[in-house]
Order: sequence, then C-alpha cells, then structure tokens
Amino acid sequence: MPKPRSELKSTGYEIFVGALSVLSIVNLVLMYALVDAALDTVLQVMNALFSVIFLVDFAYRLFTAPRAGAYFFRHYGWADLLASLPFAELKILRLFRVVRVIRLMREVGPRTVWRTLVHDRAGSALYALLLMGVLVLQFGSLTMLFLEQDAPGANITSASDALWYTVVTISTVGYGDEYPVTNAGRLAGALMIVVGVGIFGTFTGYLANLFLSPRKGDRDEAAAQEPPSA
Repeated sequence: MPKPRSELKSTGYEIFVGALSVLSIVNLVLMYALVDAALDTVLQVMNALFSVIFLVDFAYRLFTAPRAGAYFFRHYGWADLLASLPFAELKILRLFRVVRVIRLMREVGPRTVWRTLVHDRAGSALYALLLMGVLVLQFGSLTMLFLEQDAPGANITSASDALWYTVVTISTVGYGDEYPVTNAGRLAGALMIVVGVGIFGTFTGYLANLFLSPRKGDRDEAAAQEPPSA
C-alpha cells in the first residue's frame, strides 16, 4: 500500500533540514562577527550550498504535499521558497523550518521520535553522516584557514585553498597539493582524516546494504515459497 502523502517527511529528514536551517542562521551571525575576508568567503560558499539544498527541499515538499496550495500558503511554503533565495535579508525566514521540526516533535512526542530514529537506523545514519560532512566542511575549512593563512610558508591562504583541502582530506583522496605547515593545523588535519574515514566508510557500507540487500517484498516471496518444515 503506498504511503500517504504528507507535508512532514521522515523524522530523520526533518531533523536534518532543521539542523541545516539552524546552522545557516548561525552563519549569518558569523558573517557579521568575522572581519576576515577569506573566512567570510567560506561562509558565503556554505550559504550558497544551503540555498541549493533548501530549494530542492522546497520543490520536494511542494510536489509531494497532499495539497500544494495549502502547503504554500498555510504551512509556510512561501517562507521555504523565499529563504532558499541567495539574499541575506531573507535567510532569517529559515526559522520557519525550525518551527516545522518543533511541530513534528510536539505531534509525535520525543519518545516516539527517538524510537523512530532507532527503528530506521540506516536512514538516520545517512542523515547523520550528511550533517557531519557539512559540519566538517564548514568548520574544518574555517579552522584550517584561521590556523594557516598567516603562518610562514603557508600554502593554505585563501578560502578556495581551505575548502579544497577539506574536501580532499575528508574524502581520503589526499592529493598533497595543499597541506598544513603549523602543528595546530596538522592536528586539525589529522582529526579531519579520522572523521573522513568514518564518514566515507559508513556511507560505503550504507550503499552496499541498500543495493545488495533483498527488498522486503522479495524476502516475503522467498519465505512464502519455502516448503513447510516437517
């Protein structure tokens, strides 16, 4: 039986989008607090990434809502759309996404949310990995740039350098064209390597389980075809 269409999606998905919304609002505060142009560029790149994610989320909700008009006008769909646009003045509207997560928690209760996350361990792990990847990409880049850009002989001196180094490091590719020269930077890089191995190792296992495990319908059919035991 097909699952009924709903504005609210899975618990893990709603928490993931809500966490990104909170992070994007924190970035607005950081952009005003930080005076370094390179650090500000990293935050702008991350906010552009968030805009793309939230625009996809809006389209997903619009096309899967029971009534598109009700979602858009009564359930903050208009706020989702405006908050997805690349304008700093509109990003505060992402608070409505946080409101949606709070509404979900109130509707089902924290205990039910926890049981749902535990029951859907694979999906919960995927969203946790995606969130961890975003956090490492942003704060890893900010940290490496803060530690390295003014060091003697540094080659991580711009936002582009920091973002590239972080992506290469957490993906465990390790080209070696960008590398830290300070002890603090090397320690931060080592932590990103460890986290990256965990993220991509777990993600690989998730994909293998997704594509290689038999579907529930196939398992039920196979069980029905088994001869009864004597």
